[in-house]
Amino acid sequence: MKIVLTLDVMLARRKMRSKELAQRIGLSEQNLSLIRTGKVRGVRFETLAKICDVLDCQPGDLLEFEREADDV
Repeated sequence: MKIVLTLDVMLARRKMRSKELAQRIGLSEQNLSLIRTGKVRGVRFETLAKICDVLDCQPGDLLEFEREADDV
């Protein structure tokens, strides 16, 4: 089981570049890229709240649960 952050989808819907989002939430482009690609093990609620505020969305719009085949 894993949680996937679908930030790229929301950025596309909002027609916003990740560089702009990084600037608006006060995060480096490099750190935002790590979040976008799923290379982090966690995201602070404070960061998630800032992303939701800028993108005008809910946390559930950015998070997706994936069940692995052998988890059934």
